[in-house]
Amino acid sequence: MLKILFASSEVQPLMKTGGLADVSGALPVALKNLRHDVRIIMPAYGDIFKKTKRAQRIAALDLPGIAGEISILKKKLPGTSVDVYLVDYPPAFQRSGNPYVNSEGQPWRDNAERFALFCRSVCEVAQDRAGLNWLPDVVHCNDWQTGLAPALLQSETARPATVFTIHNLAYQGLFPREIFDVLGLPDQLWSPEALEFHNQLSFIKGGIVFADRINTVSPRYAREIQTAEFGYGLEGLLKHRGNKLSGILNGIDDMAWNPADDPHLKSTYSIETIAQKKPNKPALQAAFDLPVNPDVLLLGFIGRLVGQKGIDLIISLIPQLDNLPVQLIVLGAGDHKLERTLEELASQHSATIKCHIGYDETLSHQIEAGCDVFLMPSRFEPCGLNQLYSLRYGAIPIVNNVGGLADSVTDVDEQHSNLDIATGFIMKQTSGTALYNQIVKAIDMYQDQNKWSRLIRNGMSRDFSWTPSAADYVSLYESALLDQSHASKP
Repeated sequence: MLKILFASSEVQPLMKTGGLADVSGALPVALKNLRHDVRIIMPAYGDIFKKTKRAQRIAALDLPGIAGEISILKKKLPGTSVDVYLVDYPPAFQRSGNPYVNSEGQPWRDNAERFALFCRSVCEVAQDRAGLNWLPDVVHCNDWQTGLAPALLQSETARPATVFTIHNLAYQGLFPREIFDVLGLPDQLWSPEALEFHNQLSFIKGGIVFADRINTVSPRYAREIQTAEFGYGLEGLLKHRGNKLSGILNGIDDMAWNPADDPHLKSTYSIETIAQKKPNKPALQAAFDLPVNPDVLLLGFIGRLVGQKGIDLIISLIPQLDNLPVQLIVLGAGDHKLERTLEELASQHSATIKCHIGYDETLSHQIEAGCDVFLMPSRFEPCGLNQLYSLRYGAIPIVNNVGGLADSVTDVDEQHSNLDIATGFIMKQTSGTALYNQIVKAIDMYQDQNKWSRLIRNGMSRDFSWTPSAADYVSLYESALLDQSHASKP
């Protein structure tokens, strides 16, 4: 049995802004089910206490340079037996809304101080200086907000092994040079071989440079981030540490995302009862005030309305979609200009496209179940979850040939000779034309319901639960422990 301290800045259902929270809420549970002692540590955001009863205070920390006391609170992750340690310091974390940006969408001015405090607290708990009488074997850190923890732990004479997971390299935690001094970090950490990145302080480099093992959330993305196209200036460092870098595809919460007993659906179904999926399509068309028509190909998109997700490629095709037997439903929020453009196009092409600006959990389940095809033309995608939900729900994904999308979707070949394994359609390049061509291919195949049903069955039969991925993480932790033990020998 391994003892694992799992550090994350967001954890579903306590706080969520993206896929990091989904992983942080599901992977520890899967590890617990494999009989490991895993405990989550995260900041005690103000909004957490709006959703749950106040947690039990179990320890206090007194960190140099921090005015007042830091409390460690404990509660169970809702619906599970996993303990969550909440780092409670109201001046840093008792703020409503997004944990990273203010109501104007601008980063909180003291983000460096806030997450440095969190990392220092992680280290205190990891070294049992919080008095919890528990020493983890492994500290698993996630994304830049936890990147300083491996850097701080590496100077300890006796320390746990460290693993650092990159969920999205585009977000690096970069701050001006003077912030390094404000944080009171050890002088030796200011160098290009440590936390300095072009005369800026880089939180994410703390994890990449100092963790015993680094991983990311798909094998393909682990290779991509070692290239100039996807490496954001860190490709040389990642290639240098390539023998310690790996990729593990994310799983999904297969209880929350299970079409056989999904309470959000008009009609539940399974791979054994696929015919019961059909009523979800007209129900979705009616809910979005689209013409109810079983013969059109119903396309869906759920995601952040930002360039990364390729929503601009979809927007560029909307006038052409009027000439195809398709309808399109978009659910998401993000760039305000893209939001307005979508709303204008939905008004101009009301029989073809509908959009819902914002996020709605119920609608997201209904779109996955009611659509024939799910569009995911992301420019880069470390893992992606919606294509996994789509496969489980029998919505055929059209994806770009990047990251976790390429790892999880098997392309229909030109001769349709691989229909025993194919699960979707993969764009060969990142362009509106490439996306259009795949939509046309899907329309053609949809006319042959026998072939279409084979695609649905192939996707629904795949196992994207967390169980196999959690076992891979256990192997990663064991490798990190081996590396740490070798590093600690004189």
